[in-house]
Amino acid sequence: MTVTLAAASEGFGRDLEENYRTIERLAAAATAAGADLLALPEAAIGGYLSSLGGHGDPSRPDSLPPAIRLDGPELARVRELAGDLVVVLGICEADGPDDDPVRYNTAVALTRHGVLGVHRKVHQPLGESMSYAAGDSFAAFDTPVGRIGLMICYDKAFPEGARSLALDGAEIVVCVSAWPAARTAGATDLAEDRWTKRFRLYDQARALENQIVWVASNQAGEFGRLRFVGSASVIAPGGDVLADTGTSAGLAVATVDVAEELATARRAMFALRDRRPDAYALEARVAEGELVDA
Repeated sequence: MTVTLAAASEGFGRDLEENYRTIERLAAAATAAGADLLALPEAAIGGYLSSLGGHGDPSRPDSLPPAIRLDGPELARVRELAGDLVVVLGICEADGPDDDPVRYNTAVALTRHGVLGVHRKVHQPLGESMSYAAGDSFAAFDTPVGRIGLMICYDKAFPEGARSLALDGAEIVVCVSAWPAARTAGATDLAEDRWTKRFRLYDQARALENQIVWVASNQAGEFGRLRFVGSASVIAPGGDVLADTGTSAGLAVATVDVAEELATARRAMFALRDRRPDAYALEARVAEGELVDA
């Protein structure tokens, strides 16, 4: 199946009405480009934490994005804006009692007809756990554009997550992010920042090692103490970048024959078939307490 994939590099803050206007504009641009899927950034409704390292303190509600429910009016409004697109976006999810909900950093895939799939961020960087509970799984699901998996930002730094999705049949993985530039000794030119380079390297490596189509969105601009690196992209199963926004705001759009791309990548190299789980005993030994972190 040939699909057109659009990944957004764009800024989102606390102003929900401005967020909706931005989503509407990006959905219109993606639709005009013939897109079937639009990936918006992590925290596209309400913005990300204003800082990392504990400054998103849950004892200061004004420092946190609004927590919303999967069946609430906020996502219903995004569904109205989706048109014929599959839209993936990040939210601060509320789960549990209204007076004391648990917050998750969550990615949601939806269409105008409803929610298709949900992923709660598993890996939490630099004090994010002070603001969010962690998810505990990776699972693929079927959509109008094929079988996809979701990841959020720091999840991409751990190869096990993307591999789990590939083994679960994901043909396309969408990773939404609020990935900032380096906090110390950062480069004036974002393109040369070491965290920008890591962001791009992870994207290409995860696509190549799992032989999947990779779609990466990210926040752009500045919010609070953070300067985001943009760099939204669509990457082929061989690791080739098909479209890229650079560090500026914009849309990366590429049309991909997913079945053909996967078949081509897997014709001479079989990264999934040739796995040797029996040789990967180290992780099981760690889980059983035989080994501990150095």
